[in-house]
Parts: sequence; structure tokens; C-alpha cells
Amino acid sequence: MQTDGHLTLVELNYLIRQSIQHCFPQSIWVQAETSDVRTASNGHCYLEFIQKDLYTHALLAKAKGIIWSNVFKSLRPYFEKETGETFRSGIKVLVKVRVEFSELYGYSLIVEEIDPTYTIGDMVKRRKEILDRLTKEGVLNLNKELTFPMLPQRIAVISSATAAGYGDFCNQLRQNKRGIVFYTRLFPAIMQGDRIEESIIQALDKIYTCIDQWDVVVIIRGGGATSDLAGFDTYNLATSVAQFPLPIITGIGHERDDTVLDFVAHLRAKTPTAAAEILIHYMNQCAEVLERLTQSIYLLPTRLLQTEKQRIATYTQYIPALVEKRIQTEQHKLQSKEHQLLSLWNSRRVQDSFRIESLLPRIMHAIEKKLNVETHRLALCEQKTRLLSPQHILSKGYSLTLKNGKTLKDSKDLSVGDILVTHLAKGKIESTITQIHKKNES
Repeated sequence: MQTDGHLTLVELNYLIRQSIQHCFPQSIWVQAETSDVRTASNGHCYLEFIQKDLYTHALLAKAKGIIWSNVFKSLRPYFEKETGETFRSGIKVLVKVRVEFSELYGYSLIVEEIDPTYTIGDMVKRRKEILDRLTKEGVLNLNKELTFPMLPQRIAVISSATAAGYGDFCNQLRQNKRGIVFYTRLFPAIMQGDRIEESIIQALDKIYTCIDQWDVVVIIRGGGATSDLAGFDTYNLATSVAQFPLPIITGIGHERDDTVLDFVAHLRAKTPTAAAEILIHYMNQCAEVLERLTQSIYLLPTRLLQTEKQRIATYTQYIPALVEKRIQTEQHKLQSKEHQLLSLWNSRRVQDSFRIESLLPRIMHAIEKKLNVETHRLALCEQKTRLLSPQHILSKGYSLTLKNGKTLKDSKDLSVGDILVTHLAKGKIESTITQIHKKNES
């Protein structure tokens, strides 16, 4: 093979291939980061494996990688199902590779297997780093600390217009049992792929321009691929949501994993339908409070009327006794005064000091006058008491009509067929309503 002490390129590459096969006779596990991932029309996946410096991020190593179509068609869905991450550029992987060297195509790493647990660990680490950064900056719980509105009726929705989850969300709101009306507006966003972060932030910016029109913001996805969850695990999106001045509810539609977005939002729902149920729950609570207040307002006048009726009945019962007692008191006062005057009359000192004969007519006149005044006042009291009695009012030709034991005051409270009881001065009449003439109100 050697000619004049030189090697041809084919000979050199052959020796390199032999050396590599000798050094790496078996497949090995390699840690690396994916780069320039692309799928050919024949189903093969071509990519590069790279390694960067941990601090400077400078490129330290690079190798060409190949995943043949027969391996890639099973490896890719397995990886994405286990990690919830799209097999793409920029992710940390642990792959089992076979080292190959071709005289024509050079050095390649042929991927045979992939360990998703390594990537999951890196994702968890990256998520923790974002959460730690948000905590250090003091913004992690800002949105959670906002007061949730009592009436979350005006809802700004961030979602894809064609997403099934958006339709489920709107249907759930419309079909609430109380028939509560919700006002929603869609702020369209891309909820899959590499533009999730940029698209949601743009939607939040639009909502902010008319923020007084909304009570809450709901971010829903529903129906999207689990592999797109990485788009919700970014620092820029998390800090935008955490610092937004309205409470935000997330309904990303994944039950197994929480994204960074879920951690910073005010409330997290598993699905768009569950997000709608949260809003309905708050509105139902408010409706129940209003119903209790309405019932209290309705019952208050009835209770007041009952109290006043009892008070009037008590007064009616005790007025005769009070009048009799007052008459007795006044008579006692008169007797006492008369006794005092007689005592003075019989007193020797008075007889010596005054001319009794001249004073006696004046005294008797004063007594008589006082008796007349008091008698007249007592008669007036008795007359007023008699005029205020219900029986006296009925004796004047008035009547008292009751419906179901309650005093009737307005024809609006009547319906044809109602049975009325009318009390007269003597006896009562029971009647049935056949026709109602309601007075027109000006």
C-alpha cells in the first residue's frame, strides 16, 4: 500500500478507521448537546453533537451524528413521550453511540439508544434555575399575591383560535347552571413550537394596553403536544406573567408536569375546562352572597311590621289600665290637696291670720275649676283611646280585608281566584276574586 514512503488519503483514512474500530469495538454512552438537528426525506436524522464550556459557553468539541430511520422512528416518539420535550437542537442528551469512520464521509457517531432520564434531569435543573432566579429577584409570587376579583366576569383569553381547549373553555362558561354571563375576548397566540414565549408575551402586551377592561387573564392550550411544554419553561415568559398586574390562570392541559408558567401564575388549572370552572366557582360564591342579602332585605320589612303589630297590640291591651291608673292617681292628688286645704282651714294659725270667710269662695272656686280641667282632660284621653280602637273604626263603616291572614293594601298583590276575608264591625265576609281593576299609576 505504501509508495515511496507516502500514504494515499484512502490508505490514511483506512488506517484511521481500523484504529477507531480497534479502540472502540463496542458502543459507548456519550453526554452531549444536540445541534443542527434535521430530518431528511428518507427518514434519517442528521445532527451534530457539541460540548460547550460551562462558564464561557465556548465550543470545546463537535462531532457529526446520524440516527438511521429505522432507529429514529421509534427513538424520537419514545424520547418526546418520556421527557415532554421535542427532539431538537439545544437539549442535553445521553446517547449510546457506535463510533464509525468512513474513508469517504469521515468521523461519525451512529446513535443506537437514548436515555430520556438524563434529559429530564437537565430540564428539571434548568427549571429550578429559572425559579431560583425569579425567587432571588423577588418576583416569583407577585401574581399570586394579587387579590382575586369578587366578580371575575371580564376575561382576556390567550390561546390559539383553533385550539380545541379554547372551545371547551368558552362552552363551559356558557353552560354554567346559573346562566351567568361572562365576557371574553381572545388574544391569539401561538401555543406550539419555538414561538410560544414571544407570542404569549406579545398577547400580554396587548392586554396591558386595555387593562381596565379585564378582570383576569386566562392562558389555555389544551390538545397540544406534550413535547411543546418546553416553550412554557422560559425565564422571559415567567417574569412577564409573574409581574403582570392582573391575576392569571393557566390551563395548559397537562396533568403530569407543572411548567414554570404554572408556578408563577395566580392559579393553575389542569385543563381549559377546569380553568372555566374556577371562574364559575367564584361567580357562584358571589351570587350566593347576593341571594342571602336579597332574602334578608325581603324579610326585614316583614319582621319590622310584625314587631310593630306586637307593640301596638301591647299598647292597645295596656291603654285602658294605664288610663284607669292615671285617673286614680289624679283623684288621689285632688283628695290630697283637698285634705291639705281642710287642714289649713281648721288650723288656728290660719284662722287668726286670714279672714276665712272671704277666702272660702275663692278656694272653692279654684277647686271646682281644677276639677273641671282634670275631668275634661281625662274625658279627652278616654275619647282618643276609644277613637283609636279598631272596633270603633269598623263601626264607622270601614272594613279590614285580609289575604292569607295578611292585610291587603294593593290590588297588585291579587290574582283571580284568590280568597279574601273582610272583617266588618259585626261579622266577616269571605269572597273569591273573579275580576281585578288595577289603578293606573301616573
